[in-house]
Amino acid sequence: MPDSHGRYADDLTRDVPGWSLSEQPTDPVPPDTHDGEPAAGTGVPGPPPGIGADDERARPEGSRRSRRAVVEHGDRTEPPYSTDPVAIRRADPLAGLLLLLAGMAAGVSLLVVWVRSGDPGLDLVRAGVDDVRDGSLWSTGSWQPLAVVFGGAALFVLGLLMYVPARTHRFLGVLALLVSLGVAAGVLVPLADAGWDDARYEVGGWFTVAVGALGLLGALKALSTNPKLSRRR
Repeated sequence: MPDSHGRYADDLTRDVPGWSLSEQPTDPVPPDTHDGEPAAGTGVPGPPPGIGADDERARPEGSRRSRRAVVEHGDRTEPPYSTDPVAIRRADPLAGLLLLLAGMAAGVSLLVVWVRSGDPGLDLVRAGVDDVRDGSLWSTGSWQPLAVVFGGAALFVLGLLMYVPARTHRFLGVLALLVSLGVAAGVLVPLADAGWDDARYEVGGWFTVAVGALGLLGALKALSTNPKLSRRR
C-alpha cells in the first residue's frame, strides 16, 4: 500500500533547485476530517470537532450516561410517554346559559314593580344605596333588593366565565352557589315576613325568584359536571 504520508511527503517538502523561496512547495496539509466523516484515504471516522478524550471526561455523568444509552439502542430514541388519562379543557355552556339568564332576570327586575303598590326595582336599589351611606341598611331591610340585583350581576359574570375552556368549572360553581344563596335570602326573607303570601308579588317579584332559582340550577350544573378524561394516542 502506498504511503501517502511518508515518501510523498518527503518529496513535497524537499527543496527544488533553482526555485525561489516563494516558489518552494509548502508542507502538505493533513487530511481534513469533518463531523464524523471518514478522513480521506484512511477510512477511519474522525471525532467531532471540539470533542476529545479530555472533553469526554469533562462531561457530566448524566450526559455520558444518556450518550451511552443512545449508543446501546442505536440512533432511535424514545421520548417519555404516559398512558394516564388527561382532563380535556372545555366550556360548560348549559351552566353558563343558566347563570346568564339569572343575570338577565335581575336586570329586567330593575324596570318593573316587585310588589303591589311598591316601587320599581331601580328605585329600591337607590334607596338601598342611600341606606348604606346612612348606616341603616340592615334595620330598614333594604339589603334585600341589593342582594338580588348585585347578586344577579355577579351571576351574569360567572356565566360568561363558564364559557372559558377549563378542566373543570367547579370553583366557579361554588362561587355561583354562594351568590345564589345570598339572592335566595333576599327573596325569601321578605316573603317570610309577609306570611308567605305570594299574592302580593308583581312581575318584578317573580323575576327576583327567577334570579335565585336559575342561579342555583347553574351552580349545581357546574358542580355536578365531572372532568372529561381522554387517553393520549
